[in-house]
Amino acid sequence: MSDSTEGVAESAVRAARDVRVALSRLRRRLRTTYDTSDLTPSQLSVLSRLDKEGDASVSELAAAERVRHQSVAAAVAVLEERRLVTRRPDPDDGRRQVVSVAEAGLAFLADSRRIGEEWLTRVLQERLTEAERGTVIEAMALLDRLAQS
Repeated sequence: MSDSTEGVAESAVRAARDVRVALSRLRRRLRTTYDTSDLTPSQLSVLSRLDKEGDASVSELAAAERVRHQSVAAAVAVLEERRLVTRRPDPDDGRRQVVSVAEAGLAFLADSRRIGEEWLTRVLQERLTEAERGTVIEAMALLDRLAQS
C-alpha cells in the first residue's frame, strides 16, 4: 500500500479501485449508446456543466473543467455554431460574456440521457436477476451517500 492508504483496510482500497474502474467503463459505454453529433468529450462536458450548474463565463468554465481558457473557448465556439449554447453580455460586467444552454442544447441533453437510460434499463433487465438488480439499487444508495459526504 502507498503512504496515503497506510492504515486503510484493504477492502476499502479494493472497493475504491473497483468503483472507479466500473464507473469509468459504464460511462464510456453509455456515451457510445447515443449519437453525440460528433461532439468531443470536452464539448459534451461543457454543455452538461452549463445544464447542471447554470450560466457561466468561459473563464469560469475553464476553471471548473480545469483546462485552459482557450480549450473551453474553442468548445463553446463549436457549441454556439451548432446552436446548442448562446452567449450574451454579462449584465453585471459588460466586458464579460455569459454562456447559457440553448433550447436545442437542453433537448440534445435530454434525448441523450433518455437513450442512455433506456439502454441501461434493457441491459439490467436482460443480464441481471431481480436479486442482482436489488443489489445494484442498494449499492447506488451507498455510493450516493458517499458522494454527498
